[in-house]
Amino acid sequence: MIAQKHLLVIRLSAMGDVAMTVPVLSALQKQYPDVQVTVLTRDFFKPIFSQLPNVKVYVADVKGKHKGVFGLRRLYKELEALKIDAVADLHNVLRSNILKAYFRLGGFHYAQIDKGRAEKKALTSLNNKVFKPLKTTHQRYAEVFEALGFPLNLENVAFIPKQVLSEKAEKLLEFEKGKCIGIAPFAAFEGKMYPLDLTEQVVSQLSQTNKILLFGGGQKERKQLEAWEKQFSNTVSIVGKITFAEELDLISNLNIMLAMDSGNAHLASLFGVPTVTLWGVTHPYAGFYPFGQDIENALLANREKFPLIPTSVYGNKMPDGYSEAMRTILPEDILRKINAILEK
Repeated sequence: MIAQKHLLVIRLSAMGDVAMTVPVLSALQKQYPDVQVTVLTRDFFKPIFSQLPNVKVYVADVKGKHKGVFGLRRLYKELEALKIDAVADLHNVLRSNILKAYFRLGGFHYAQIDKGRAEKKALTSLNNKVFKPLKTTHQRYAEVFEALGFPLNLENVAFIPKQVLSEKAEKLLEFEKGKCIGIAPFAAFEGKMYPLDLTEQVVSQLSQTNKILLFGGGQKERKQLEAWEKQFSNTVSIVGKITFAEELDLISNLNIMLAMDSGNAHLASLFGVPTVTLWGVTHPYAGFYPFGQDIENALLANREKFPLIPTSVYGNKMPDGYSEAMRTILPEDILRKINAILEK
């Protein structure tokens, strides 16, 4: 008999990592329907969990009242009042480690993700690289729940169904011919970003026969996407036009998503939207491939020309000359892959 009935799940950032918790929590709920889950995360990410029954979100105000050691102590007391039975720490950073100390002093069962830092260091090493596939992040998340007494089967996890659109989002989706393609051309680091001049070629070609929705954030990204919106027909930047919740609904209605090794790829995968991903100095072997996606939909930089790939897990380390790695993924390769998927 499993004693724990109310689990606290900690995952504060980043968006892709937060999104990757959803299939695991979906499996947990299907296999243990009596278990209540409270997710500790940032306010912006709340809509990601809106389709999961028995999941509530508790907001960590890490820049305000929950900042620092004393703020985390306050947060612990707030969480303790929720009558938590055990804690699944899917983050394993300084903040969650401070919370771990509080919870363990309080007598709570606390399980923490093993991020496989040594394995990832070997995979991304520039010398004596050990190039082999590692556990997926989803598997690592599942191991945390197993440590709490909830072994999970991640096969046949149901995708979130297509969502009903708000009137504002529906207008953005309107198109007369072809398919609706989402394109998310940005990533946190340059090493994971397809060159914008080549992306422009892809947008130019696809927009001739399809509706293109451009995803991104931040002022610099917004200006670039709005420039393409003006330049190409059937192309709309959604930045600043709808809420994040509406954006997720919109993603669920796409026919296909083109994204980097980034958060938007993981968001699209939650809905089972076919997603073509472009990989520069990172690699799927590190374990961050979008859930449920065909590995054939990953287009990789040429490792024969750039044998040190992956040079980092996050795309923030590029040896000299490796800024050109993604140019080995040709626009025609991307177009061929997208059109083949759409024809299915």
